[in-house]
Amino acid sequence: MADKLHFELVSPERLLNSAEVEMVVVPGEDGDFGVLAGHAPFMSTIRAGVIGIHAGGGAAPQRVFINGGFAEVNDKGLTILAEQAIPVAEIDAEAVARELANAREDIKLAKNAAERDHAEKAAALLEAKLGAVRH
Repeated sequence: MADKLHFELVSPERLLNSAEVEMVVVPGEDGDFGVLAGHAPFMSTIRAGVIGIHAGGGAAPQRVFINGGFAEVNDKGLTILAEQAIPVAEIDAEAVARELANAREDIKLAKNAAERDHAEKAAALLEAKLGAVRH
């Protein structure tokens, strides 16, 4: 299986995925990047976004929303250490939209810069999560 890439997705709670795949598309901090078997060694921070896991055989890619983390490509494959990972199919768009509305309200009601910054970060994460569901 030389044309396959060993891929592992790990969150603080558990190992979420360990498989041989054709390609993984990762939302890197400096832009999305794809990893295939034989990729040069590489490390990157990851922004909140969707990982596309392409198993091959014409199947649609598995989509997993991650909230930041790190990606490492080495001679053994690709490992992603995600702060949080949720399959996109398990995200409740209506619940996220409600949370986003609350976060936007928190921005308006912030009493100081620290509260506003916290609310803006929460809103940005929720916007990314909602965008993943609607894509």
